[in-house]
Amino acid sequence: MQTVLGAGGAISTELARALKKYTNRIRLVSRNPKRVNDSDELFKADLTKPNEVLQAVQDSDIVYLTVGLPYNLKVWRTNWPVIMKNVIKACKQLNTKLVFFDNIYMYDKNSLNPITEDAPINPPSEKGKVRAEIAEMLLNEIKSGNLKALIARCADFYGPNIKNTSLLTETVFKNLSQGKKANWLGSVKFKHSFTYTPDAGKATALLGNTDSAYGEVWHLPTAPNPFTGEEWIKNIAEELGVEARYQVAPKFLVRIIGLFQPIMKEIVEMMYQYDRDYVFDSSKFEKRFEFTPTSYTEGIKNIVDVEFRNTK
Repeated sequence: MQTVLGAGGAISTELARALKKYTNRIRLVSRNPKRVNDSDELFKADLTKPNEVLQAVQDSDIVYLTVGLPYNLKVWRTNWPVIMKNVIKACKQLNTKLVFFDNIYMYDKNSLNPITEDAPINPPSEKGKVRAEIAEMLLNEIKSGNLKALIARCADFYGPNIKNTSLLTETVFKNLSQGKKANWLGSVKFKHSFTYTPDAGKATALLGNTDSAYGEVWHLPTAPNPFTGEEWIKNIAEELGVEARYQVAPKFLVRIIGLFQPIMKEIVEMMYQYDRDYVFDSSKFEKRFEFTPTSYTEGIKNIVDVEFRNTK
């Protein structure tokens, strides 16, 4: 049995599809799980409750923690440490391997070009401090030999059929497809990597089913040489067959908008990712597994084909 905790999100859905290559027994766990594959086993659980986590993990060989909490600092501070403690405890008790799907908020903001697994841990944001805390909890268990686990890290992501969790989809793809100007944070002059979600799902499943991958941090496969913001907008507009119109939201404007839109208030502290080059390096994974990430032009075409080609 391979179990996905936090089913229903963009990454967990692609992961569930990819796991069919390795097992016919897949359990999807969330407050309201829905099948991705016809044979999936569904299990309702609140991961902040230790007994429910223990039941969800029961009989699992590998557990994937792919939770996507609401983008709210208070929620993260309250729930993330509890969830990580519960999952670690359950996996240790049941002798289950753990794969944690992580982001890169904990890295030093001056080490974003390139962003490697060796980048210094020095979170520049409050959300980054939460991510650093829970990653350290897991790494300490690995180092002590108490738990067989690994961390799979992803850049900002994009991909087909993502609902409300990809900034690129919401502010560029959707706006341009509706005849509106694309929105871009900070400056359009800097490079910005995005991980293609089908690649992330396949790679996470591969890591979980590779015994020698445990005990390490891995960056999931992401195409090199990312576009600048302006190039992202231009390439997406070209694929959509529309004019590449856009407007830029500098930090002071995002802060003002945040007075009226809570989600924008949460984004303010992350603006450092858009005022410099943000270039994610996944060469360690690519070399180890001979994996070529989906190119940005192909990724854009696939998204337009799936979501926007027939809606114009």
